[in-house]
Order: sequence, then structure tokens, then C-alpha cells
Amino acid sequence: MNNIQVDVQTQYIEEQSRPDQDYYVFSYTITIMNKGDTPAKLLNRHWVITDSNKKVQEVRGEGVVGEQPLLKPGEQFVYTSGTMLETSVGTMRGSYEMLSDDGSMFDAPIDEFVLSTPRVLH
Repeated sequence: MNNIQVDVQTQYIEEQSRPDQDYYVFSYTITIMNKGDTPAKLLNRHWVITDSNKKVQEVRGEGVVGEQPLLKPGEQFVYTSGTMLETSVGTMRGSYEMLSDDGSMFDAPIDEFVLSTPRVLH
């Protein structure tokens, strides 16, 4: 059974942001855990990034941070990446295309999460 869990932690990068120029930088740290009983390799990523002006960016690519990790049952892979928004609040969601050791492909969903500067959301 394919059971990939994805946890996300976000951070606003104030020193790289320029709010007066509508330029907000965020980092996100992703933990991908194989909770299933079959090894699975992360092949591709798909992100949908939406700012509070409803501007949508879609990002598709091979692997994550230049890697295509193979996760055995019970293993996890952690990486940090980033994105830029034109507003102080936005959301990201997406999926990882995975290849199971038995040859089957499946998508591991990434639930929507919020990117926000401090003290914007209560």
C-alpha cells in the first residue's frame, strides 16, 4: 500500500523580501515520510502557488532540490526550498509523482498550506 505523508513548515524570509516592491520571500521545509510497506521513488513535483491577488503560478519539475529520493518503508526525506510572492499572504499545494517498487505510479498529495508574513493572519 502506498502511504506517503508530507509535512510542511514555512518561514518568511524578511532579509530577502522587499515589501515596498511587492516582493515577499518564503522558505518551506518539507518532510516526506514513507508510511507504506513498499519503497517508492519521488520522480516529479507539481506545485500550485496562489497569492492573495489570486495570481497563480504552476511549477512542475523533476525531483526536489536536484534529487529523486528513494524512500524505503519507514524512511523520510527532508529538504528546504523557497518561493516568492507579490503579496504578504498566499498558499501552496501540490503533489509528488511517485514510482513504487512494484512499478506502479501514484501521486502523493501535498495539502494546501499558507505562506504569510508575521502578524498578518490572526
